[in-house]
Amino acid sequence: MEQTKALNALEQITSLQPFLALSKSATSPRAAADLVTRATSAPNTFLFTELLQTPQIQALAASAEFTSYLTLLQIFSYGTYGTYNATPDLPTLNDTQTLKLRQLSLLSLVSDRSNLSYDALQKALGLSSAREVEDLVITAIYAGLLHATLDPARQAIQISSVAPLRDLAPGTIPDMIRALQNWAGRCQSTLGDLEEQIKSIRDAATAREKEKQTSDIKLHTLMESVSDMERIPFSRDNLTRRAINKRSMAENLGPAALAESMDLDDAFAADDPAKRASKRKL
Repeated sequence: MEQTKALNALEQITSLQPFLALSKSATSPRAAADLVTRATSAPNTFLFTELLQTPQIQALAASAEFTSYLTLLQIFSYGTYGTYNATPDLPTLNDTQTLKLRQLSLLSLVSDRSNLSYDALQKALGLSSAREVEDLVITAIYAGLLHATLDPARQAIQISSVAPLRDLAPGTIPDMIRALQNWAGRCQSTLGDLEEQIKSIRDAATAREKEKQTSDIKLHTLMESVSDMERIPFSRDNLTRRAINKRSMAENLGPAALAESMDLDDAFAADDPAKRASKRKL
């Protein structure tokens, strides 16, 4: 597909070359006007900027009789079928010119949209039926002007891609620059928001990791304390101190561990005869 697009683009560029060569000999307004008619009627010629800029064609502006041909070529370069109908005193289009101007107008209409309704195209291109809309789109597809899918059920056209074959109207470049600058500004703002979100996520992850490390250190310290106490020789005093130490550890670990430590103290008391005697007296 990419190779086909490249070949079509090359064909569009080279198709105007014969008319550029003929423009050098079109020294009279009539000859220049005839050259405009021939170029706009050529089936595979869709780019006209170079021909429009030649001195011989620009000279038509000074001819009251043929200046309309200069306007006609301008419309084929960057205008639409609607522009032609709205401009008075233009030369009558033949069938080939009419088809080409509608094809070029179609490119302008779909260049900034992904789909268009049959009704919108029918009105914009001066077509009388949905069938004529479909026929026009099919001819544009076969000419390599666009890739699209017809959807008769929904009366719409789904646009996949459009060939960049429309010339730029005078004064449109500043507008394009402003549009691109606005788009670049929105992209920069979006990137800034994304960077802030990424930073927030990283900071939260770092905080969680530090909290986990602190918890691991506390747990490791407590486990080492328990291990040290288990190595102390078995005696009542040691058991008493051990119970106290465990109670302190339990207080650090929480209410459940404290209750368990108290149970341990009661167990020690049960083994002490003096304490058992004291309990009997009570």
